[in-house]
Amino acid sequence: MKKVLIDGEYLCRPLNGIERYAFEITKRLDKLCSAREIAIIIPSNPLTVPDYKNIDIIQLKTKIKSRLFWQMVTVQGFLLRHKNYTALEYGNTCLPLVPSIVFLHDIYCELFPEDFSGFRDNLVRLYNMCQYRLIARKAERIVTVSEYSRNEIAGAFRIQPDRIQVVYSSWLHFKTVTPDYSVFADFPALEKPFYFSLGTISKRKNMKWIVEYAAKHQCDTFAVSGSQLPTTRSLEFSGGNHPKNIILLGYVDDGKVKALMERCKAFILPSYYEGFGLTPLEALSCGARVIVARAASLPEIYGGTAHYIDPYSTDVDLDALLEEPVEPPSAILARYSYDKSAEAVYKLIADYCNSN
Repeated sequence: MKKVLIDGEYLCRPLNGIERYAFEITKRLDKLCSAREIAIIIPSNPLTVPDYKNIDIIQLKTKIKSRLFWQMVTVQGFLLRHKNYTALEYGNTCLPLVPSIVFLHDIYCELFPEDFSGFRDNLVRLYNMCQYRLIARKAERIVTVSEYSRNEIAGAFRIQPDRIQVVYSSWLHFKTVTPDYSVFADFPALEKPFYFSLGTISKRKNMKWIVEYAAKHQCDTFAVSGSQLPTTRSLEFSGGNHPKNIILLGYVDDGKVKALMERCKAFILPSYYEGFGLTPLEALSCGARVIVARAASLPEIYGGTAHYIDPYSTDVDLDALLEEPVEPPSAILARYSYDKSAEAVYKLIADYCNSN
C-alpha cells in the first residue's frame, strides 16, 4: 500500500498564508493517522520542527538554498528511490516524475497576465503557468480552497471538476493570538476611528482602491499593513505620494494585527482576485465588521456576513454601507474549521493509498 510523503519545505518560512494552512492541516493529520502511515521530509534548516506523534519525520542533512532545487532534485530524487511514497505538495507545485497529491490554491498567473510586467515578473508567471499545466496533467489528486477556484481550474485546463477536491482554510489559529495594543502607541493617529487593510502590497490586493477612496474622503483614516512582494508590485505607495490620511504600518505581527482588527471601524479587503481570502475571516473572529470586494471567491466564502464593494469603482459611501444589515458571523466562523479540513485531507489520502 502507498504511503504519503509531505514536502515540509514550508517549515522554512514564516507561517503566512499557504504556510499556515499547511502547518495547521499537518498538525491535525498527525492526530488522525496511524504510525508510519504518513511521513514528512524536511531540510536541515527549518524554522521549526513540530513534535509529531504519528507522522514520521525524515530530516535530511541538506539545507534549502533554492526552493526549486529542493523540490525538483532533493525531494523528487528521494521519491524516485523510495517508490512506496506519493508526494503531498501544499504549495502549487507538481513533481513531474513521481506521483503527487497537489494543493493548487489559485491560478492568478493564468487569469491576470496584465498584472505581470518586466523580466522577473514574467519569469515567475511562466514558471507558475507551467506548474498549473503539470498539475492538471500529472497530479494524482488536486486540492483547492474554494468552489470558485475549483471551477476556474477545471475551466482553464479542461479537466473534470470532480478531479478537484475543495478543502477550505480556517481562522482558528487566530484564537491563540494575544492582542498587542502597543501598536496604538506606535501610531497615535489610530486613536481615532480608522479602516484597516492587511495583505501583501501586490496588484491583486487592489490597494489602488484604498488610495482612490482615501483621496475622495480626506476625513476618513485608513491603516494599511503589509510588505511588498518582489513581483507584481503595487506602486500606489511608492514615493510617498499617497493621500495623507493613509497610515502605512509596514509589517506588523499577529498580536498587533489582532489589536487593529478589534478596534477598527471596519476591515477592508478590496482584492479583485482571491482563491480564498482569509484575513476578513480573522477580522470577523475579532468582532470586526468586514468590507470585501464582490469578486472571485469572496462572495462564496463570506455570504451575507460581509458588506460588498465593487473592486473597480470607489463610488460608494463606506459609512452608509456599514449601516446596511448583515448576518451574524457565527455560522460562517463555524463552517471553516481546520479539523474538518484535515479530516477531508485524511480521507483523500486514505482513499488514494487504499486504491494503490
